[in-house]
Amino acid sequence: MKRVFTLTEKIAPGSPVQFAWQKTLGNVIAVTGFNHTVKIFDRHGQKKNEINLPGNCIAMDWDRDGDTLAIIADKSSSIYLWDANTNKTSLVDTNMREQMSFLRWSKTEALLAAGTAKGNVLIYNRQTSRKIPILGKHTKRITCGCWSKEKLIALGGEDKTITISNHEGDTIRMSTVSGDPSDMEFIVMKTDDRIPANETTVSVVVAQKTLYLFNFKDPDNPVELQFQHHYGSIVSYKWYGDGYILIGFSLGFFVVISTHIREIGHEIFQACDHKDNLTSIAISQSLNKGATCGDNCIKIHDLSDLNEMYAIITLEEENKGLDQLAWTDDGQLLAVSTKKGSIHVFLTKLPILGDSCSTRIAYLTSLLEVTVANHIERELPITVSVEVEPSFVAVGYYHLAVGMNNRAWFYALGESNVKKLKDMEYLGTVSSMCLNSDYAAALFEGKVQLHMIESEGLDTQEEWETRLFPDADDKSKILCHALTGDFLIYGTDTGVIQYFFIEDWQYVNEYRHSVSVRKIFPDHNGARLVFIDDKSDGFVYCPVNDVVFEIPNFQPTIKGILWENWPLDKGVFVAYDDDKIYTYVFHKDTIQGSKVILAGGTKVPYSHKPLLLYNGELTCQTQSGKTNNVSLSTHSFLGTLKDFDHNELKKTLTQALMLKRFSESWEICKLLNNQSGWNELARACLHHMELEFAIRVYRTIRNVGMVMSIEQVKNIEDHSLLAGHLAMFTNDYNLAQDLYLASSCPAAALEMRRDLQHWDSALQLAKRLAPDQIPFISKEYAVQLEFTGDYVNALAHYEKGITGNNKFQDHDEACLAGVAQMSIRMGDIRRGVNQAIKHTSRTLKRDCGTILESMKQFSEAAQLYEKGQFYDKAASVYIRCKNWAKVGELLPYVSSPKIHLQYAKAKEADGRYKEAVLAYENAKQWDNVIRLYLDHLNNPEKAVSIVRETQSLEGAKMVARFFLQLGDYGSAIQFLVMSKCNNEAFSLAQQHSKMEIYADIISSEDTTNEDYQSIALYFEGEKKHFQAGKFFLLCGQYARALKHFLKSPNTDDNLAIEMAIETVGQAKDEVLTNQLIDYLMGESDGLPKDAKYLFRLYMALKQYPEAARTAIIIAREEQCAGNYRNAHDVLFSMYSELKTQNIKIPSEMATNLMILHSYILVKMHVKCGDHMKGARMLIRVANNISKFPSHIVPILTSTVIECHRAGLKKSSFGFAAMLMRPEYRNKIDLKYKKKIEAMVRRPDTSEAEEPTTPCPYCEFLLPECELLCPGCKNNLPYCIATGRHMVKDDWTVCPHCDFPALYSEFRNLLQNESTCPMCSEKVNIVNLKKIADCTSYLRLEVEQ
Repeated sequence: MKRVFTLTEKIAPGSPVQFAWQKTLGNVIAVTGFNHTVKIFDRHGQKKNEINLPGNCIAMDWDRDGDTLAIIADKSSSIYLWDANTNKTSLVDTNMREQMSFLRWSKTEALLAAGTAKGNVLIYNRQTSRKIPILGKHTKRITCGCWSKEKLIALGGEDKTITISNHEGDTIRMSTVSGDPSDMEFIVMKTDDRIPANETTVSVVVAQKTLYLFNFKDPDNPVELQFQHHYGSIVSYKWYGDGYILIGFSLGFFVVISTHIREIGHEIFQACDHKDNLTSIAISQSLNKGATCGDNCIKIHDLSDLNEMYAIITLEEENKGLDQLAWTDDGQLLAVSTKKGSIHVFLTKLPILGDSCSTRIAYLTSLLEVTVANHIERELPITVSVEVEPSFVAVGYYHLAVGMNNRAWFYALGESNVKKLKDMEYLGTVSSMCLNSDYAAALFEGKVQLHMIESEGLDTQEEWETRLFPDADDKSKILCHALTGDFLIYGTDTGVIQYFFIEDWQYVNEYRHSVSVRKIFPDHNGARLVFIDDKSDGFVYCPVNDVVFEIPNFQPTIKGILWENWPLDKGVFVAYDDDKIYTYVFHKDTIQGSKVILAGGTKVPYSHKPLLLYNGELTCQTQSGKTNNVSLSTHSFLGTLKDFDHNELKKTLTQALMLKRFSESWEICKLLNNQSGWNELARACLHHMELEFAIRVYRTIRNVGMVMSIEQVKNIEDHSLLAGHLAMFTNDYNLAQDLYLASSCPAAALEMRRDLQHWDSALQLAKRLAPDQIPFISKEYAVQLEFTGDYVNALAHYEKGITGNNKFQDHDEACLAGVAQMSIRMGDIRRGVNQAIKHTSRTLKRDCGTILESMKQFSEAAQLYEKGQFYDKAASVYIRCKNWAKVGELLPYVSSPKIHLQYAKAKEADGRYKEAVLAYENAKQWDNVIRLYLDHLNNPEKAVSIVRETQSLEGAKMVARFFLQLGDYGSAIQFLVMSKCNNEAFSLAQQHSKMEIYADIISSEDTTNEDYQSIALYFEGEKKHFQAGKFFLLCGQYARALKHFLKSPNTDDNLAIEMAIETVGQAKDEVLTNQLIDYLMGESDGLPKDAKYLFRLYMALKQYPEAARTAIIIAREEQCAGNYRNAHDVLFSMYSELKTQNIKIPSEMATNLMILHSYILVKMHVKCGDHMKGARMLIRVANNISKFPSHIVPILTSTVIECHRAGLKKSSFGFAAMLMRPEYRNKIDLKYKKKIEAMVRRPDTSEAEEPTTPCPYCEFLLPECELLCPGCKNNLPYCIATGRHMVKDDWTVCPHCDFPALYSEFRNLLQNESTCPMCSEKVNIVNLKKIADCTSYLRLEVEQ
């Protein structure tokens, strides 16, 4: 670690020395001793000022911003203030007569607290110059103190007390301790709470033995921490992190403890840093480092891992030992004072260094300065001053080495600082040096010395610490060397490249080249290496398989090689000379094997030396000591592509594919947006065996075949076999064959040739690889020859394909079939036919028959068809030969209607009608079948059944004529209608008075309005009003239809009125409507009709308001008659219809339905034994008793009884008193009369209040059976299971009628009842769903 400057005892103001860094900035350091002065030095050791004091300095402190230094001195009651900005000193008179003993600035404001030797305190405000003297704060000298962030001040004195005061001097707390307090700090105790806590605890060292933690919010429970005696006395302590304390002890120990309540008193870490004594400790929060000093050394620890010794600084010249230690706030400088009186300042903060190692570069920026930069990781450049003008610079992962001649200086590169490790002399002038994480390798005078950079503390064998190469018995001279993480690699003048594996400390690989190896350049792990030989030729060497590839177009002027550091571009490297950079790519895995290609060249700017290659960008060093970035022309695809034209994009795509940058190529193809670009990318993926990406591309261009092909082969491990498949996919069949033959599966070459139908090549390969496959290939070859018409060679190959082996019987039969077909085609018909007949294949017989038929050889063709059971074809050929006897034999097996028809006509001509009928039936010629049954076979029943079955029009006409001749007019009419001869049927019906039959038949058919009108007119003439009206309705003449329906005599079922309503509903004519209403109201005949017909009329006309009013009237009549269920059903059906039509429900209808439903619910609840619910519903019914005139007394009686059972005594009494009225009293059932009279005589009006539930509209709490909300004045929806009003969080609906119900209550009801109480439909409890959002059901459906 670099020492910035030293203030010797001659410069420093006397011993022992005190110092204080300027807070925040750390630009100056104040130093004092025993010569009555305070000297101010800047951070480079230059004196800025000197402050003379009347006596020795007692204490000094910087304010929070580092603007003002406060000093108190012996023999003075004043305070000296030095302003860092103006470099001037001012004096503050305390107006106290005693000597000052302590001072401390506030953490948050310009407040200064000063204590005196007699225990008095002065608080001075720098901004306002206000002084607050506090007398008698302590009884003896004040020795220590501190400020909190809340402007509280804690003080300790020789009176062994601690006081806590506010910034006005008022005492808040006081505590007595067992010894002299010192080193006092306000702290935040560590807790489990995530909320930031206040500084409520004071930590103080008592008698240099214990650490006392005093929480003034909890003064009765102080914590006193004692430590082991062998640690010695407490020298100092520092707080850091989340409530941790680092404590230094006089005998060299330091301890870390936590202040968390669960961990307090437990030592988290303990170490002995110094052998004899420890004099001070320091913490740097910015560096996260802690330092201790003692004896003559400083030891620095990483606070995140205290076991790790970050650095050790030894001051050998300080034989009297070190004294105090302090960091600047920014952690850049660390100052240590010594017992002699001198001060040493060290530079401690430096970023990580590097020099062309991974992404780091190190380059010389002045003679004594090295700059380290890592632009890739976005680290700021740093300059390092070195001791000598170096001739070489080397950097590893953790170290920097610079040197000249035979000497090198090594530095350890930490996260934020640099530590000089050692300097080393070698046996000759070092020409180059390489470093890795642990070792350095120096090349000098043909030898390489490999040695550990840091051997101290590492558990390594002594012989592994250093080694000289080559071995003593090897006389070769090393010309170049390199060091990777695992290997030392060097090249010699004899052309040998050696790999030395450091971990095993032995050689692992050797390659011998024809001439000497001048330079070597391994990639970062040594798996690939470029070397340049004495002929200036370049090669890529792969030590894994000991293979060398020559670099094409390698220029003899090449000075160096840089490998690409971007992790995804492993095979890319550049070779550079003074003028140009050449980009090369080593393609390791292609279907053609490994190879090196030249991707392109880029011009180098003048005097630029490449240092680092990362993602196509070259970082070069210039003569001015700066760096400059050069983008390689081969990586132009990394720029903005949107401005490129089509040709530039194509060129860029080629570059990207050369460099295997498939993701970038994908983006270029998207911009090109043409098939050729995607195909080029896909071929490149196959060439480089990037199968997953190839699948992605082929999917994009929807080439399903290629996707499936690659999916099938992508998991093959044999490289040659996989490459063969890919070569085949790219249509390079000769390469594919070579790769297949070199693989573990050479038969794949034969399979490929067979699949490609390269039969000659396949036969050649089969002779060598699989002679047993020759017959099968011959057969396939013969099939192709047959297709092309080369029958002679096809016959020869079919004959070669016959194996004679029963295992391949199917194959042999196929060959024999081929022989048969080829024989016929070549004119050897006898051989071919015999072969086909002997063959088992029906298909062969058919195919040979087809060939013979085309050759006009009908008898042989028919014979083969018959043998092959192709009876239709055989019969057809026999018909062509006029061989009817054979046709007759085959007819039972023939399915072709055409052949049956030909045969039927032949038999009918011969007068053989039965055989002709069967043939016509097989030919599906039904008209001919019906004709023969009627004309020749005299079987009309069969003819009629066929007509009915087939619905044949011609057949129906024939049957109708037949029945007409017999005088069966009804049947004749039926078949005339079936044959669409409606006019003839009508005339026939009219002539023979069969119109009812005709009307019945024609109303079930798809008939025209004219036909319906004809029938209607006929019935009109016959005065058959109902039938006339029916057919006038069918033909759309609604007025005439209505007239006849109203004339029709009334029957029990009143069918004519129903039809009249239907007529008016369809007509939608106001005149007809009024006419029917007059009829129903009795205005035309004085006989009013039942109101239900008026209701149906309004429903048919969709006049829902009128229908609703009528429904209310009907329901009222039913109610008066005591038919409550009928009334309920009428209202419910009307309610549902209005709801379906989105029409507001009349409030009277809704109220009547609610009251009737409440009445119906009573029986259900009483039956289930739930008297409370029954009583509540009866109360609602009794309150509307006027709507139940037929059953007033029974309903009131039931209400009294159920209320009494449910404990509703007050309600029971009220209704009992109503029953005692004269008009009701004598009608009471004698069973209950006396009980009710007794109830009235001895009233009990006790009754629990009805439970309340919230209104679903406004959440107002109201009785659960109340249906009008007092809060929002809304009529509330009621539960069809209980009659209570609905609540939002227990809402369901009936799956059939959609009426709401309380979910829990409906489920309970369905345990006993299986039907909905409203619509009487069966409800499965499983289908009941709870509704979370009932907003849609709260829309008002009822008129308010």
